[in-house]
Amino acid sequence: MRDLFSDLEAPDDEGAAQRVIPASSASAAGNTLDTPLRDQLATLPPSWRALLSDVLTSSTFDALAHFVDARREAGAVIYPSRPFRALDLATPATTRVVILGQDPYHGPGQAQGLSFSVPMGFKRPPSLRNIFKEVAADFGGNPVAFNNDLTRWAEQGVLLLNTVLTVEDGQPASHAKHGWEAFTDEVIAQVAREPEPKVFMLWGSHAQAKQALLPANSGHLVLMSNHPSPLSATRPPVPFVGCGHFAKANAWLQEQGLAPIDWR
Repeated sequence: MRDLFSDLEAPDDEGAAQRVIPASSASAAGNTLDTPLRDQLATLPPSWRALLSDVLTSSTFDALAHFVDARREAGAVIYPSRPFRALDLATPATTRVVILGQDPYHGPGQAQGLSFSVPMGFKRPPSLRNIFKEVAADFGGNPVAFNNDLTRWAEQGVLLLNTVLTVEDGQPASHAKHGWEAFTDEVIAQVAREPEPKVFMLWGSHAQAKQALLPANSGHLVLMSNHPSPLSATRPPVPFVGCGHFAKANAWLQEQGLAPIDWR
């Protein structure tokens, strides 16, 4: 049976056309990975290292690190400079909401290690534009004025996790199916096992496939809709536009005795 959520779903393809800050070259963008992948684990909070110890010592992660390092040493420009930044900012203890993306933006300067986020000064990606419209519909405000950099969400306990954490310049999904999925599946599974209730926002078929990683009767709130991409945001069966996920998440968090997220 055809997956109804997959209709015209596609991640944002921002590339060079969306860039408004010129760069002399991709390698000069300032967000390129310039160290061995395992060196990036130095900033990973101890709580994550403990929970992820099995996957980090697995042959799958060894192969992933070898692949990423070999591509970098061969001259590939790889983004972002901090692949594990989402985990640096939202620890297992502080995570209250999980929002899943696919892989990082593949244009110079864009990827920040947080799903859907780009620095200010870059044209807003179409999916983020729809996300902000939905936030404004739930809470008011002018979405045009919202900051494209979602670090403020991560600092409040929103885990903005792509399922693939690196990408090569101009080549979307270039690091898919090389081991990242096993790593991020373990992240999702470990977060779901934490005793504190959490909200999982699963937008589109790619994210919804990860629902299988959530324990049955876990007590978490799972919110599902189409992907916020303009290609699918208004389509059935569950349009992203009008889903009210941000208001629903905050209402549920407060019911659990947890602080709401300031989404604006």
